Amino acid sequence: MAMAMRLPAIARAATEMAAAPVGLRRLFCSNATKFSFLSPQANAETPARPQAEPSTNLFVSGLSKRTTSEGLRTAFAQFGEVADAKVVTDRVSGYSKGFGFVRYTTLEDSAKGIAGMDGKFLDGWVIFAEYARPREQPRSYQPQNNMPPPPYGNRY
Repeated sequence: MAMAMRLPAIARAATEMAAAPVGLRRLFCSNATKFSFLSPQANAETPARPQAEPSTNLFVSGLSKRTTSEGLRTAFAQFGEVADAKVVTDRVSGYSKGFGFVRYTTLEDSAKGIAGMDGKFLDGWVIFAEYARPREQPRSYQPQNNMPPPPYGNRY
């Protein structure tokens, strides 16, 4: 009985949807591909991230919270001589923040390290390795109206 009452309502909604303006039909239709929020391929003009210049320092992301600097060193040591490996950790918990740095002694070893470890599993997580970008210089504080800088740490 309830299903029989729903069928005319569904049919009426379908005819109203067919008679609706094209813009509204596209908005509520899942197969409309003209809108950029429905189709990521429509925005093919998005610029790619610039690649860093090859260096001996690698940035490794996607690390597990349980990954240690020594574990990172041993994982990358099979592709060349590792000069230094550091997992960035949280000050309070001591766990990994999910990224770290590996420095090789030569450029060839760093290229082998990227080829060997990018997209591979480490401690049960897929990690990504790429050349590290140089740290951007922090923006200096620009005072306006010759006002002194705000007193940091001092709340009003």
